[in-house]
Amino acid sequence: MRSLSSRYIPGETLDDALRELRALRDEDFTGIIDILGEDVADERAARSVVQAYGKAAEAIKAEELDAYVSVKPTHVGLNLSEDLAAELYAELARKCAELDLFLRVEMEDHTTTDATLRVFARLRAEFDNVGIVLQSRLFRTPTDIDAIPAGPLSVRMVKGIYLEPGKIAHVDPDPIRDEYVACAIKLFERGAFVSIATHDDVLADALTAYCKEHGIGTDRYEFQVLLGVRRPLWRAWRDAGHPVRVYVPFGPEWRAYSTRRLRKNPQIVRHLMRDFFSLGD
Repeated sequence: MRSLSSRYIPGETLDDALRELRALRDEDFTGIIDILGEDVADERAARSVVQAYGKAAEAIKAEELDAYVSVKPTHVGLNLSEDLAAELYAELARKCAELDLFLRVEMEDHTTTDATLRVFARLRAEFDNVGIVLQSRLFRTPTDIDAIPAGPLSVRMVKGIYLEPGKIAHVDPDPIRDEYVACAIKLFERGAFVSIATHDDVLADALTAYCKEHGIGTDRYEFQVLLGVRRPLWRAWRDAGHPVRVYVPFGPEWRAYSTRRLRKNPQIVRHLMRDFFSLGD
């Protein structure tokens, strides 16, 4: 598993992640730092996670890297207490604001969606340097877009990695893709900055065509990609003038994290094996 994951996870330490970010900078890619883990056991662990992210933010600033931090709600205690998660996100958002950095609130499975959006709304009331993630798989997402308060808005649009029940989510690829395009356009119409997080070149072509037709410049969108997945596609987008940001996860919990991800969505195995054997490169 470590051999397989090494292509997607640069290592267990912050230094490993920073080394990867420097290499990406040399190729004109920007970055995102994610510390692997979720669903902490207690408040002490949640506070330790925020301290680790604070150190990562300081290192990004010290090295003058174009990168930001991205944090899962249950990694900062959402399943323990919504108030605790809001407090810790605010602490980290304040730290990032002092460093002139951005903070992304991630999205997990549907059981946490309402609480995550409530926490994000609380952050938005105090901070401008925070963004959210929305999933085209969920039926509710267009309504959630409408409900987000007015003001500066940055959204990472994803298909959604979690296999959700058919009564609340699209389960087939085409509807998920169609809804992704529709939701991204809805966000553009709201004036949002949209992070197009995908390795689906058909979907990407549809959205770049929309941006060109409607005069939406590269100050309003970027592609976001996973480290190790379809790197030639990143280069093609970069060479065509599109900004590309690479998601760089690290941490000692790589094994437990990878196992949980595989359990929640067994289809990941097929994608990993395809890329591992260079069918995606």
